[in-house]
Amino acid sequence: MSRRPRVAVVGSANIDLTTFADRFPNAGETIFGQRFDLGFGGKGANQAVAGRLCGADVFMVARVGSDLFGPATIENFEKLGIDTTHVKQVEGWSSGVAPIFVEPNGQNRILVVKGANDALKPADVDAAAEMLKSTDCIVLQFEIPLETVYYTVAFARKHGIRCILNPAPGQPVDMGALASLDYFVPNESEAESITGIAVRNVDDARKCANKLLNEGIHRVIITLGAKGSLLASRAASEHVPAFAVKSVDSTGAGDAFIGSFAVFLAEGVPEPEAVRRANLYAGLSTTGVGTQKSFYDRARFDSEWNVRSKELSAAKR
Repeated sequence: MSRRPRVAVVGSANIDLTTFADRFPNAGETIFGQRFDLGFGGKGANQAVAGRLCGADVFMVARVGSDLFGPATIENFEKLGIDTTHVKQVEGWSSGVAPIFVEPNGQNRILVVKGANDALKPADVDAAAEMLKSTDCIVLQFEIPLETVYYTVAFARKHGIRCILNPAPGQPVDMGALASLDYFVPNESEAESITGIAVRNVDDARKCANKLLNEGIHRVIITLGAKGSLLASRAASEHVPAFAVKSVDSTGAGDAFIGSFAVFLAEGVPEPEAVRRANLYAGLSTTGVGTQKSFYDRARFDSEWNVRSKELSAAKR
């Protein structure tokens, strides 16, 4: 393309607070932990970072709290080159946080406090309208109020802007409000929670996708972890296999897929290849620990893609 893709993310920003301990404390008990890690997270923020690292100009529409985490979250976006014009602190609200407690065997317990993410309203979308209308794609998730998601989908439809919705965390939705959505991208569990169809294999994914397509959605992509992805439209469906990687931590892989896919599409990459590239980008993100800090930058990804795509072409001969 003659210019860089422009991607807007209307969504969540959280702080992950991870404590590692030998065991969980009993009621009323205080114990010493072994290690603590603070990281920037939230599905919207993760997808924005993936899009930016893949080379797009990224614009975030989000709300953070009037606490210490609010300015830190905004500063993290700015350091990464993400436009924060429409990221605002909300007085009297906490930032979204996810306290995570991890035992030596990997067992964890997580509390998510949505905080200021719940303050992102349709009026905030209107306030960002001129910026949104200048973008190639709008990306959404379910960690903000559903009324804001529905409103943004309608806004995108009205102005002819490609819209990608990641329905995570999975929950009951008004499918009528999502009619004519360009891309609906759940994982297996999210697809099941929305349609009631268990997704255990590719055939199950096809059944689930067909049900969603019959609700009026244009394209469905069901991400299947190590099994790749299913790309489905009313005309056809295609299973796009995953690439083999040495995975150590799958946290954030779905966000890596969404953010990179938005960029590849905006660059004009054909749809099946955009899914294939996003499969690789998501897979590579699992080779490092964490979410945003495990995402590849574009130069590193392109180098890997060049090798993998040649191998794929040779295997097809």
